[in-house]
Amino acid sequence: MTVLAGFSASRKGSAPVALASQIARTTGEDVVAAAVVERRMPVAVDPVEDEYIAYVAVQAERALLGAVDDVRGGPGVRVEVVQAPSIRDGLASAAAEHSANLVTVGSSSSGVLGRIALGSVTEQLVHTAEVPVAIAPRGYQPGAVPITRLTAAFGGKADVNGLIKSAAELSASWNVPLRVASFNVRDVSGIMGTTDPAAAENLVLQKWWTRTRDDIDQQLEEACHALATVTRPQIAVGVGRDWSSAVNDIDWQAGDMLLLGSGAAAQLQHVFLGTAAARIVRSSPVPVMILPRGKE
Repeated sequence: MTVLAGFSASRKGSAPVALASQIARTTGEDVVAAAVVERRMPVAVDPVEDEYIAYVAVQAERALLGAVDDVRGGPGVRVEVVQAPSIRDGLASAAAEHSANLVTVGSSSSGVLGRIALGSVTEQLVHTAEVPVAIAPRGYQPGAVPITRLTAAFGGKADVNGLIKSAAELSASWNVPLRVASFNVRDVSGIMGTTDPAAAENLVLQKWWTRTRDDIDQQLEEACHALATVTRPQIAVGVGRDWSSAVNDIDWQAGDMLLLGSGAAAQLQHVFLGTAAARIVRSSPVPVMILPRGKE
């Protein structure tokens, strides 16, 4: 199997191939870096366009080789340039050709350094892919560190697509520990009828945490029962007044990857990023993988 690092022809930076190489260090899989040159018309219809596409393809290959060069100490990476009507179609075609079980992409250049920002192409891919899509924060360079821990973002009753089960399977396959995290935005500063707002806030959060922990425990028991060989995951809860503070309320370290499941609107075996998940993605300090909705 293969990890496909996807680029547009104009893409600068090495984050997609850096993330793909980091994953390959963990899984032992091959890495292919593919840049897509958009071609609107078939070959030989317009000689001028053919000449221009050939020039862009040469520049894209040079940029790919430069990106691969930036990732030192990683596995060997094959490089190819794909011509297609759109970047999304080109990456889908390359993924099928190489039997890729994962596609890595980078963040928009307009995003904050060290955080994830979805550009238009990445967002299209995230909403249509048939394989997991891993997104690298802008400027991501993990060095020689492999993936050392997976964190699944628990959605409670909204987790209709079985993220915990899929995450447990991925954790076992990659031989890395799994943590289950629940991120919650809770602003209880407006509680009335008490002379001690801090105590009231703590009481509300304690009751909410008890209920949330019961939900997590129940689903974990079901998931672990179905996967008898999996080690029970760690549990973490991040709480904040906005999504960024909630996500960063738990500890993150080098080698971490956050897992999110597709929303209920996803077609079977397709990726779809819901509203809450998109906010979590933008707040994550580590790479994020979006898992497609599994077969029911």
